[in-house]
Amino acid sequence: MIKEHDCVVLTQDLPEDCLQAGDIGTVVHTHQGGAGYAVEFMTLAGKTVAIVTLLPSQLRAIADRDIAHVRELSLSAA
Repeated sequence: MIKEHDCVVLTQDLPEDCLQAGDIGTVVHTHQGGAGYAVEFMTLAGKTVAIVTLLPSQLRAIADRDIAHVRELSLSAA
């Protein structure tokens, strides 16, 4: 079960928020026992990119075999 403060992986692109599937975020609030999640996505330097409310189908827990990967945001998103 995903809990507040867990790191999660986005499973679909959210171009309106400059987010791509595979981006890692932190759950900052759980809605109605897991019906939805508020997730904060940040740059590695600590700048918040977006805080979005997601359905369970839009994210997943971090898996043992996951590895982090870096991508650069477009200048308009930074």
